[in-house]
Amino acid sequence: MSEELQPPKEEMEEGAPMWAVTFGDLMTLLMCFFVLLLSFSEMDRQKYKMVSGSMKNAFGIQRKRPVFQSPKGSKMIAKEFDQAVLLTKIEDVIKPIINELVSEYEEFKGLVEVESAENQLTIRMMGEATFDTGRADLRSEFIPLLLKIGEALGRTRAEIIIAGHTDNVPLSGGPFGSNLGLSMARAGAVAEFLLSKNTIDPKRLSTMGFGEYRPLTPNDTAEGRRKNRRVEIIVTM
Repeated sequence: MSEELQPPKEEMEEGAPMWAVTFGDLMTLLMCFFVLLLSFSEMDRQKYKMVSGSMKNAFGIQRKRPVFQSPKGSKMIAKEFDQAVLLTKIEDVIKPIINELVSEYEEFKGLVEVESAENQLTIRMMGEATFDTGRADLRSEFIPLLLKIGEALGRTRAEIIIAGHTDNVPLSGGPFGSNLGLSMARAGAVAEFLLSKNTIDPKRLSTMGFGEYRPLTPNDTAEGRRKNRRVEIIVTM
């Protein structure tokens, strides 16, 4: 019986294949190259902080915050439309009050007016309707009108600015050294009166004085100067 022929055994090479040695040499050379680059470079710490900060803001983790009120849905009515409706209601309340008191006090005729603009209502008191010349004391005749205006504004959530203005005639004597100081004092007097009656939330009220620097009309005539001497109650929704 003949012996079965066995296929010749292939000789196995010992160790890693030859390509692995070449690959390892290449990786070693690349690592040395990058180490050299890093050793030659300089790090801008300030720029690094700026970059890291911007990355933190963009991808930072979310934090839990306590919420004490349940979520509230937004109005379906556009905000601009809602504000316009509120301003119209305020105007409808204030105009009859002014017309009533102006008819009672003839001296206020043509000195008090209401002007409407986008998201803003201005109650303008011109001339000597509120104050005597060069003074910042409210005229007693004007107090009933101002009180009713304050009551109407107190029923709203509007932001209120009281602004004082004067003409360009320099002051002579008196407690105020300039028209700017006089305008600020007059705005403050109106604000203090409204706050003393507890009609308006103090957080919604602020005062400003502009002196002669924001005239309504030129100061060339006596009529123009009279209109520029005014106090304005500006209602903003």
